Amino acid sequence: MSRAVIICGSKIKDYEFVSSYFKEDDFFIYCDSGLMHEDRFLSRVDTSADLIVGDFDSHENPNRNVETIVLPTEKDDTDSVFAVKEAIKRGFTEMLLVGALGDRLDHGLVNVYVLMYLYDRNIKATIVDDFSEVCLIGNNKGYVTDNWPFFSLVAIAGEAKGVTIENAKYLLNDAVISPSYQYAVSNEPLKGKTAEISVKEGYLLLIKDRY
Repeated sequence: MSRAVIICGSKIKDYEFVSSYFKEDDFFIYCDSGLMHEDRFLSRVDTSADLIVGDFDSHENPNRNVETIVLPTEKDDTDSVFAVKEAIKRGFTEMLLVGALGDRLDHGLVNVYVLMYLYDRNIKATIVDDFSEVCLIGNNKGYVTDNWPFFSLVAIAGEAKGVTIENAKYLLNDAVISPSYQYAVSNEPLKGKTAEISVKEGYLLLIKDRY
């Protein structure tokens, strides 16, 4: 099945970089003010909405001939979280979130934790913004090629134990990273090599930075 791309409402400046992640068979879900991005992507693929969801408190309902789910303003889930759950209902096993990180810290943090929600359901998920690519590592390995100048690891749910980093400037072997002491920031893959990260217990956020 094709991948669900969920377009959220945070600011995007580098549309060319973000849209370089899109594929021709992606299923595009636009969340409320995420619709402001629809015409801006400099992509060679069709990025028009396949599904629109939202309570339309930050963007007018376009009332187009596109499947649209209108949500109540007062609800437990944000528009983005609802879109993720809807994609799960439709059987998608891979998701890409864009416009998910921005000025609103609360919304950004919730979208980061969506990665854990999806990981626990065996759904591959990535967040991409102007500066970085973000994913979650648990019992799967993480890889960082040397075209990424920097990468960071962040413990987001209790201690991450048995953390090992290979082929990087700063190495770790069976280490512990805790939320109260985050020291695995701004590492660098070795030139000509791919850094490998593994964790035996817990979760790590892997953030690959462009600069």
